[in-house]
Amino acid sequence: MDLRQITSDDIQAELDKRQGNVARGLLSVLRSVFRALKQERLIFRNPTAGIQAAAGTHLPLPLSSDRLAGALDRLNGPAARLIVGLVAIHAVRAVEVARLGLAHADLARRTLAVHRGEHIHTAYLDDLSTRLVADWLRERRRRWPHATNPHLLITAQTYRHPASVQISYCALRAAFDQIGLLPRQVWADRILYEAQESADPVHFARLFGIHPKIAVKYVHTAHPDKALPCIR
Repeated sequence: MDLRQITSDDIQAELDKRQGNVARGLLSVLRSVFRALKQERLIFRNPTAGIQAAAGTHLPLPLSSDRLAGALDRLNGPAARLIVGLVAIHAVRAVEVARLGLAHADLARRTLAVHRGEHIHTAYLDDLSTRLVADWLRERRRRWPHATNPHLLITAQTYRHPASVQISYCALRAAFDQIGLLPRQVWADRILYEAQESADPVHFARLFGIHPKIAVKYVHTAHPDKALPCIR
């Protein structure tokens, strides 16, 4: 086919046949080709302009058996298992877990909206995470059916608190104390494990919503032989 006759609809139709990285890779190649054609004045309009390939949904990798082995089974109660699980599986920081609202957990779509300032990171829940959230919601409704606190995690002291305060850091730490680890250790372990498995900082920067500079640092730690560009 004459490349000069290809339209944006033709390109979109081809992208729709592919998914994730394959679609994005094809679009990147086509953009380069049509940009070169336009620079040579062989075409007057770049048909790839304005086209976006759909972002793939990446579920997190499970932690290996030698990391945090049996940790969730050693925790007492669904609240503690959810707290540690969100940090250990999705690298949600402990302070972010405390701020989660009840409306931020969507079991129908299997998503969790993690608010970071003006930015919202969407964590896609795997089977284990979905079960942890569901178990806690059942426990929450059973213990405090008339709770007015809109936070996802509540306690006997906060469920009807007039100021709707979030769960305290001490209460969060109590969950990690049961397995003898600090929240920061579990978070760092999760990021490092992903870096060891994928070595692609772009992948897990998007997966966990972390800054690319942090992702690159963990890839350097996991793969000191790989030379990656510095990100300012």
